[in-house]
This record gives sequence, C-alpha cells and structure tokens, in this order.
Amino acid sequence: LKLTEVRDVLISGGDPLLLSDEEIDDLLTKIRSIPHIRTVRMGSKIPAVLPSRITPNLAAILAKHRVWLQLHFIHPAELTAETTLACDTLAQAGVPMVSQTVLLKGINDETALLAELFYGLLERRVKPYYLFQCDPVLGSSSFRTPVERGLQIMSELQGRVSGLALPHFCIDAPGGGGKITLLPSTPIRRDGNDVLLINYEGKEYRYPDPV
Repeated sequence: LKLTEVRDVLISGGDPLLLSDEEIDDLLTKIRSIPHIRTVRMGSKIPAVLPSRITPNLAAILAKHRVWLQLHFIHPAELTAETTLACDTLAQAGVPMVSQTVLLKGINDETALLAELFYGLLERRVKPYYLFQCDPVLGSSSFRTPVERGLQIMSELQGRVSGLALPHFCIDAPGGGGKITLLPSTPIRRDGNDVLLINYEGKEYRYPDPV
C-alpha cells in the first residue's frame, strides 16, 4: 500500500477465517509491516456457522496482530453453545469483537428479537456495532424493510437495551457514498420513493425505499 493516508484495512471476502492459520499469519504479518496501517479488521461469519474453526491457536494469531473481528449475526438462534465457546476463546485471547447485522423483513425486523440478539452478543463480549438497512441488490426485494421501520426499531431499542447493546443504524449509500448513520430523530427527506441522504462529504445520494 503506497497511499500513506490509508490507515485502516478491512479483510473480507469470502470469509478470511477459512484460510489456514499459516496463511492468515502470513497475510497479517505483511499488512502489519506497512508503517502507516494502524487498524486491521476482519469481517467473518465463522463463529456463527463454523465455530469449531475458532481454535486457541487461531485466536492467538489474531491477538498477536491486534486484529479487530467484525462478526456477522442476524438472529439470536445463531447464538449456540458452540458459538459461545468460539467467542469465549477469542475474548480470552484478547481479540476485540464487534458485530454487524442486516435488517431483514420477516427474519429479524422485530424489536424484541433484535434486543435479544444484541444483549446475547454483549454477553458473549461482542459489541453490537452496525444494524444495516438491506441493500437494494438483485434478489433482495422481499427482505427489504422501509427506512422508517428501521428508525422505529432503533427508537424502541433505545428504551429497552443498554447503550452498550445499541448499534448504529446505517445505510450503505448506493453509488459509493459510504455508510450514512441515521438516528431515530433524523428527518427523512424524500423525492418520490427515494430517500435522500447526505454523506460525510456533503454529497447527496438516493436510496430506493421499498415503501
């Protein structure tokens, strides 16, 4: 990486934790040799779908390279005994963990269910970090909720859960606008069915809302 302004690296995929321990160690060693890289994150769903992959040796490698794990969970049914053991192994090794969840119609778009998920994650030492509005990609239409529903859920969560268990509600703005955080008090601007969003650069983006 020759761009010295790059300070944060996210390794995603695929799932990088499906690599061997040796491959992960080698990759992280190379990244950590770059002087201007300050933070390394890995996005993974492995603790939920293949928790046996999380071994003390893997956890030690991640801790050695000061990796933040950004874990994907969508439902409290994923918080099995095996997943709990995987999270314990990572936490005991000193690996910091946060989570991201996609809001999905008919799957997790209920306040009580998400409260259970976020408290369950916090109990396993995973900080709920992002609740994402579902992206308008091919095949996702039946899973997308209106933006107002996400804001309503966030408002209800504020009265039910600890601040530590409360994630940021975000839209990944179409067209490369990046993550835009919405608060329950955020006024929604519309043009037809499009929600108008302003990102950190002051640029306007349109999110086609499934109203």
